Amino acid sequence: MALPRSMRILAAITLGIFFWLVLQIFRAPAALEGLDNGKLDHMDRDPNLDPTGEPPEPLRRVEGDNYAPDNPNSDRIAATILSLVRNEELKDILQSMRDLERTWNRKFNYPWTFINDVPFTDEFKEKTRAETKAEVRFELVPKEHWDVPSWINDDIFDESVKVLEEQDVQYMAKKSYHQMCRWNSGLFYKHPALKDVRYYWRVEPKVHFFCDIDYDVFRYMHDHNKTYGFTINLYDSPQSVTSLWPETIKFLADHNQYIHPNNAMDWLKDSTRRPDLNKLAHGYSTCHFWSNFEVGDMEFWRGQAYEEYFNHLDRAGGFFYERWGDAPVHSIALGLFEDQSKIHWFRDIGYQHIPFFNCPNSPKCKGCVTGRFTDGEAWLNREDCRPNWFKYVGMG
Repeated sequence: MALPRSMRILAAITLGIFFWLVLQIFRAPAALEGLDNGKLDHMDRDPNLDPTGEPPEPLRRVEGDNYAPDNPNSDRIAATILSLVRNEELKDILQSMRDLERTWNRKFNYPWTFINDVPFTDEFKEKTRAETKAEVRFELVPKEHWDVPSWINDDIFDESVKVLEEQDVQYMAKKSYHQMCRWNSGLFYKHPALKDVRYYWRVEPKVHFFCDIDYDVFRYMHDHNKTYGFTINLYDSPQSVTSLWPETIKFLADHNQYIHPNNAMDWLKDSTRRPDLNKLAHGYSTCHFWSNFEVGDMEFWRGQAYEEYFNHLDRAGGFFYERWGDAPVHSIALGLFEDQSKIHWFRDIGYQHIPFFNCPNSPKCKGCVTGRFTDGEAWLNREDCRPNWFKYVGMG
């Protein structure tokens, strides 16, 4: 017996809706084609163009006075906002403070720790304290941490400066820049003022934060067993790290027990996207987390694997004879010695350090252009190494 025409039309409509829903479920957005367990084979468009929410629960939030600055039993953990800064950078660090206080720390009141290689002025102390209700600490770099090591030869350093300046390596002649990179690489977490602190959020002068963050970032790291968090992932100047990967290979020859089975070696060694850089850096892609923003667990840096790796690099002299930065040194160590699943892309934290951005698509963000990677010259877009991270590790 034939169905009435109205029922046949209804059945056809229902079937059409069913197939449309199936299509929506299984069809990934253009930017996510090739997605497998969070991995992205080809980044055809910036993932920040897609709506961005918070990381997965559990997330610790403000409830009553649980994060009040004067609460001795607050929900804060052993963590600090950390900044290596000079007195003459006061104006720029105040701008960074205002942004981070407005978007996050006025709710959670974590302490600020400022460190300098000379004493802070009264003006610096007064004006930074005025920007926050949280505790503010002012510390000096221990002299033995800042001094140029005894094994660095001044003549070799001077000759290296001439050679690398001809190759347009920035800051090569500034000895204090080399000292800073060395300190940030392997000495900051040994500061006596940080001995009881586990997590840090590094903040530099003249950076911007654009998005309201309504959860405790440090508790997120702790509760989700994360070691390191980043926003921007870049290629480095290969001329500044020519011998860094060969020295790393030397270290691994005698210490391969430190390589984590779930490492990010493919990200470190990729030669397909920028083969020119890989060749100049002798097998290193030069990909690194831009460490002017980093949220980290200092227990990783304090561990035996990193301690021995840093000491090997330090003795090799590349912090002075080349321009090894803390960003590639930290990144290589994390990529080799840590479980890649413990490294987190904070896609929901809007951030800028000139000339690069992390700008999510979120109603919590204002002041940056969604999905914009740089507001500089167009060629700077080639410096984005997130596509490699998303390809080999994922967007977690």
